[in-house]
Amino acid sequence: MAWNDLPPGGPGNRGDGGPPDLDELWKKFNDRLNGMFGGDKSQDKAQDAPRGGGNGGKPGGPRWRRPVNLQNMQWRGGEGLVIVIAALLWMATGFYIVNAGERGVVLRFGRYAETTMPGPRWHLPWPLESAEMVNIEQVRTVEVGYRNQVRSKTLSESLMLTDDENIIDLQFSVQYTLKDPEDFLFANRNPDETVMQVAESAMREIVGKNRMDYVLYEGRADIAVRATKLMQDTLDRYRVGVQISKVNLQNAQPPEQVQAAFDDAVKAGQDRERLKNEGQAYANDVVPKARGLASRLLQEAEGHKQGVIHNAKGDADRFNLIVAEYQRAPQVTRERLYQDAMQAIMSNTTKILVDGKQGGGQLLYLPLDKLMQMTHPDAAAAQPAPVAAPEVQPQPAGSVRDSMRSGREREVRR
Repeated sequence: MAWNDLPPGGPGNRGDGGPPDLDELWKKFNDRLNGMFGGDKSQDKAQDAPRGGGNGGKPGGPRWRRPVNLQNMQWRGGEGLVIVIAALLWMATGFYIVNAGERGVVLRFGRYAETTMPGPRWHLPWPLESAEMVNIEQVRTVEVGYRNQVRSKTLSESLMLTDDENIIDLQFSVQYTLKDPEDFLFANRNPDETVMQVAESAMREIVGKNRMDYVLYEGRADIAVRATKLMQDTLDRYRVGVQISKVNLQNAQPPEQVQAAFDDAVKAGQDRERLKNEGQAYANDVVPKARGLASRLLQEAEGHKQGVIHNAKGDADRFNLIVAEYQRAPQVTRERLYQDAMQAIMSNTTKILVDGKQGGGQLLYLPLDKLMQMTHPDAAAAQPAPVAAPEVQPQPAGSVRDSMRSGREREVRR
């Protein structure tokens, strides 16, 4: 027996409180769909008209329904087109464009799937896959010790202890870019906060290993380079996926409470350096002169040494020659030596000896001014000209020599 052929009072009759009729439910569903898409309901109404027979369709008689038509359950052409269009639109939501300087990170059911390069791309639509754009060329900045401007200090971050147990107030910023989008998005929960904490830790380590003067004045550039390397090594171990570009030391000074005393110490240090520079300048002026004078004296001493040595050698050679000549002619050599000695002696004296006895009482005329000019030209020029003496007849050379010899013998006797 078919479901529609059940007798009255059975489960097919809704008057007894049984389950609803399937045909009626399907009819209402089709009516709603036709109402939504503008379908024709006349055909369905004609098909739903009561059939003849039995009690003629009177109330209380058996309700004859048409069998379920499977063709009515098939989707109509308009409905299928709408579904196809909706499916195409859903598939089109998977298209995306990766701009230059960006990387596309594709997630499949929330898990990393791949990284795409710049250009038009497509992934499975949501909720199967999703894409996130990451800018790897953007320069990001974290600030340690201040926010937005140096005056707005964060003392809990900026106060650091040096190796000589002094406290300094140091503000700096770190600039970085992304080098691995996957690590940046998934390896750490908050990569920007990680970069800031690593930067503060690295700077505290470097400052704690150096003295205060070095941090404030001498080693600012070196500290920035060392901090960059230490930060990069630490971030690589943490797999943060960033590349440190530059570390900028914005401000480094002692705390405000000791600023006045520190300024005095700085001025004293500057005075010390100034005096040292002045002393160094004086040394640079005096030391080369002293070295030049010492070198000149050494050269003069060396020249005097060589002159004495050569003179001694010359005297020795001359003495050897005189000995050889003396051995050949002793009398002549003695006379020659005597004459040379007297010439050397008399050429350096201003006295003139005249033997009056040998001259026969005659007054000798000697041109003293000429003789003085010949022997001492400089001294003679400074002295006034002598008074002219009476003319004296010249004597033979032998008589003069004899008179000089007799005078010498008289001096010896005395």
